[in-house]
Amino acid sequence: MKKHFSKLGFMYFLGTILVFAVQIGGTKLLELLNPAWSENYNIVFLAGMLPMYIIAMPIMAKCIGTIPAESSKEKKKMTIGQWMIAFFMCYAGMYICNFIGIFITTGIGILKQGSVSNVMAELSMSLNPWVNLFVVVICAPIAEELLFRKLLIDRTVKYGEGVSVVLSGFIFALYHGNLNQFVYAFFMGAFWGFIYVKTRNIRYTIVMHMVMNFFGSFVSTLLLKASGYDKLMAGEMLTDFTTSEMMGMAALGLYGMCLIAFVITGIVLWIVNRKKFVLNPGQVVIEKGNRFKTIILNWGMGLFCIFWLVQIVRQLLA
Repeated sequence: MKKHFSKLGFMYFLGTILVFAVQIGGTKLLELLNPAWSENYNIVFLAGMLPMYIIAMPIMAKCIGTIPAESSKEKKKMTIGQWMIAFFMCYAGMYICNFIGIFITTGIGILKQGSVSNVMAELSMSLNPWVNLFVVVICAPIAEELLFRKLLIDRTVKYGEGVSVVLSGFIFALYHGNLNQFVYAFFMGAFWGFIYVKTRNIRYTIVMHMVMNFFGSFVSTLLLKASGYDKLMAGEMLTDFTTSEMMGMAALGLYGMCLIAFVITGIVLWIVNRKKFVLNPGQVVIEKGNRFKTIILNWGMGLFCIFWLVQIVRQLLA
């Protein structure tokens, strides 16, 4: 069992190294082709991300695919109503976990007498909205759900649904490489892992991932920019609001009320449906006292975890 998890972790570690390599290679190639392009943040971003999705992640998936998986079970359908219930619950959990992450990083910022940058927020505000839509809302959910839900869970579910769900959330959270996102990424990864182990249909989690990123990254960024928020963050004083900025602030306020309604709805649904979250044991049982040692304390998983923990620490100290 330990060798199985070690090999699985090592494949994710190799995939991570390949992701970094093609991202660096893409940006270096861009500089060689046309140095002027390196001054355009959107072009630099695409030069790093597209090779990752086109080259690195497919190779990563092939490597993980060499590890034996459990024979696929029959897929189960979710009704639109069930999917909507799951979406509201997911949104509420993400929102609460996001506040926990902000609280932790703010505390760390106070201790180091500085601030901890919110990488995802800064990235979204810097990108062209359509680049953001293509990469964050379309490409990322497809690739990440296949890698961190389907491929991972299919190879660990025989040890129990609980093992698969928690490991899926943990590896997904580490892969984000920053503490701001770690808490809510862990929750969402585990939540989507639960949906996948129960339905064995990755389409449900891909679509939910897309919708969450659409609201959290695309729509919110458009409204923040329309309200003049980006100018305030750049140090500009908005003494005279333009008509478009006033409309943007009104739209942002309305959007905020909608999100609060989402969260309240989700919390109510968690209370109503809390007893339905049952995780079945696997064909192979790992003894409780040996689970962490078997799953995480091995060479493969150790390399993956150490690599990403170093990235998280670097981001905190930057």
